[in-house]
Amino acid sequence: MDKDNIIVLGGAGYIGSHTCLRLSEEGYTPIVVDNLSRGYAEAVQWGPLEKADILDTLSLTEIFKKYKPLAVIHFAALIEVGESVKDPTSFWKNNVVGALSVLEAMKVAGVKNIVFSSTAAVYGQPDTEEPLGEDSSLDPINPYGQTKLAAERMIRDHESFGIKSVCLRYFNACGADPEGRVGEMHNPETHLIPLVVQTALGLRQQISIFGTDYPTADGTCVRDYVHVLDLADAHIKAVEHLTGGGETFVCNLGTGSGYSVREIINAVKEMSGNRDFEVLETDRRSGDQAFLVADNKHAQKILGWQPTSGLEENIRTALKFHSSDKYRNFWKNR
Repeated sequence: MDKDNIIVLGGAGYIGSHTCLRLSEEGYTPIVVDNLSRGYAEAVQWGPLEKADILDTLSLTEIFKKYKPLAVIHFAALIEVGESVKDPTSFWKNNVVGALSVLEAMKVAGVKNIVFSSTAAVYGQPDTEEPLGEDSSLDPINPYGQTKLAAERMIRDHESFGIKSVCLRYFNACGADPEGRVGEMHNPETHLIPLVVQTALGLRQQISIFGTDYPTADGTCVRDYVHVLDLADAHIKAVEHLTGGGETFVCNLGTGSGYSVREIINAVKEMSGNRDFEVLETDRRSGDQAFLVADNKHAQKILGWQPTSGLEENIRTALKFHSSDKYRNFWKNR
């Protein structure tokens, strides 16, 4: 039985489409709102698509009134760190002004619950190699992290209008639906695991390591990689927390374990049948942190969430999706 409508802003994107898949499996109807500037209509498979921009408050208000959702899940953001350094204006406009537009539409339409897609980038440059808790210092070092933190604070301030929220600070999303219905299809691709996978499959000529002099065990950046379907499940738990009368809060989503860039490259090589490929070592990128690993105890305690997939499953599902005819035909036909 259909439980109710959930508005998914940015639902034609990577994490949004996987969340729509899981919402549908749990009996909800995901209503995707996306301007398709970064997402793809082909990824919208489990509910209607309303083409709109989050900066268009009037259109959002009309959509919210039409579907009367239990909650809004907000993924519609610009996310690439390097791009944010080069073009901060676009990030502040979309990620902050856009979030304000969403909140204004929620107020007018009477929608009281929002789950916000935030990021570990709000923590800035940690001076420790210990997992980061929600009480860790908030000092973003790039415009992407700054805009996400600003949006978090703005959303929390709107509790005075009766809008409750859960802000989910997730670490590095990866992997794909094991059945291959959706997967990671960024253009350009900037995430490490799909880049390495595509290189192993011969879809790219080489993979670059940006910086080998970080204060980590092997000199390369360390990240916490969490499967996209585990993230999707956390968003559903957050919706149910709010609709069940739960309070506003913020939490991390990660596995609690970190892997370096070199470790990811070696793992993909091994899991792809020991395929060799060119690895280019180059200078650091502006805005990259050395070490980002989550302390996820808060999510476990409040949401009852913990990741079910490890690195092997993350890479296995990415390899399966990127080697599929569906993935190759998608880009061939564009």
